[in-house]
Amino acid sequence: MHQVIFIVYPGFELLDTAGPAAVFNGANRALGQQRQPAYYKADLVSAEGGAIESSSGVVAQTKAISDVEPGEAQTVLVAGAEREQLLPAVADPVLRAALPRLAGKAQRFGSVCSGGFLLAALGLLDGHRVATHWDSCKPLAETFPAVTVDPDALYVVDGRLWTSAGVTTGIDMALAMIANDLDATIAGEVAKRLILYARRPGYQSQFSPVLKAQVKGDSPFADLIGWIQSNLDAPLDVPSLADRAGLTERTFHRKFVAATGETPARFVETARLDAARMLLSRGLSLKTVAAQVGLFPAARLSEAFARRFGVPPGLFREMHAGL
Repeated sequence: MHQVIFIVYPGFELLDTAGPAAVFNGANRALGQQRQPAYYKADLVSAEGGAIESSSGVVAQTKAISDVEPGEAQTVLVAGAEREQLLPAVADPVLRAALPRLAGKAQRFGSVCSGGFLLAALGLLDGHRVATHWDSCKPLAETFPAVTVDPDALYVVDGRLWTSAGVTTGIDMALAMIANDLDATIAGEVAKRLILYARRPGYQSQFSPVLKAQVKGDSPFADLIGWIQSNLDAPLDVPSLADRAGLTERTFHRKFVAATGETPARFVETARLDAARMLLSRGLSLKTVAAQVGLFPAARLSEAFARRFGVPPGLFREMHAGL
């Protein structure tokens, strides 16, 4: 079986481990339905073993890291935590001694959320591109300049190193691992059973246009933004949106920028291009995607996509379809 171990410590983020563990168990269930044997076995591992309390107060039973032989675990992942709980883990001599040996012999290793700090402190991220929680991107990059931090990605795969932005993105990364180990069909079945909205690819930004707008607070355009997301193929110019919002064009433009931090045109284009990336990753034709996201004809989609992402949409589809 493929042994997965999660390195935890007092105050770790429970969802960083529980989410991916549920995904791996879901893969075993899907395999069982096909009369195939289970593939994954997941364990929580700590410096000394025993009961470890998570940040949410839930106590988890763990194995001692000394009980795990190098090469025994094919996947080694470090869970994240808030700074106050993470710093003692980074300084823990037992973890610092054992983790490089386990990571060195694993098929892959990595982190969920801020767990990357522990790997970085051991030099295991030097020369690599990584993902971490948006709130940790700047501190990680400043503290470890040999590490390239991708502030946008949900997760990053760099050789044997897998890192995710944390919390729910650990689920996305685990699904990608299943697609890599088994096949995309199994990963899709797991996502369906977990009632996920979609299997999010690693390149997708941590903040969707809708979430960015919601973070701004009680946006007066919440309903309009939801309508935009559901009607990307509709006319979404300022006159049309202003009319729908019941405002003059000048007032609408001013209030929309204040609420979202973006002009209406920029917001709409971002929403359309994000949707285009998702549809292209499913292998749909440029013509179909262009029509669905409101960037028709296909030449218009190609121009906007290449300008924003630096690659033509056809090449992007070839690189990501089926992942």
